[in-house]
Amino acid sequence: MDIWEIRRDDGHVISNDPARLNFDIIHPALASSYWSPGISRAKVEQAARHSVAVGLYDFNCFQIGYCRVITDHTSFAYLADVWVNPERRGAGLGTFLVDSVVNRPEWADLRRFLLFTADAHGLYAKFGFAALDKPERAMWRPAKA
Repeated sequence: MDIWEIRRDDGHVISNDPARLNFDIIHPALASSYWSPGISRAKVEQAARHSVAVGLYDFNCFQIGYCRVITDHTSFAYLADVWVNPERRGAGLGTFLVDSVVNRPEWADLRRFLLFTADAHGLYAKFGFAALDKPERAMWRPAKA
């Protein structure tokens, strides 16, 4: 895997370097989210290992955001677990994170980039995400009870 990083003029950094990920911050954020309530740290770390995990860091290298992309790098990608520290929201950091990820050159030719959200439709619309044009074609298999 090629390691990359993107710097914003104000010193914020996005990187896919797995050595930089701080699961002491990532796990509680995801475990308290609406999309993965109570998820174990082991599952968060396993998911990161099997994805392109991306961290968002402030100018002091402190982790303030995270997301991951599940992809075959050829035709499909799924953006998941997008999170920015609530105390840091409102400064365009979520936009910086999503833009830096979905516009990676190596994913420019993907046929589909998918995500699920309950509350950030406006953010993702800036990057071309929209409701399914044929939702009847989509199916899902929920977790077993």
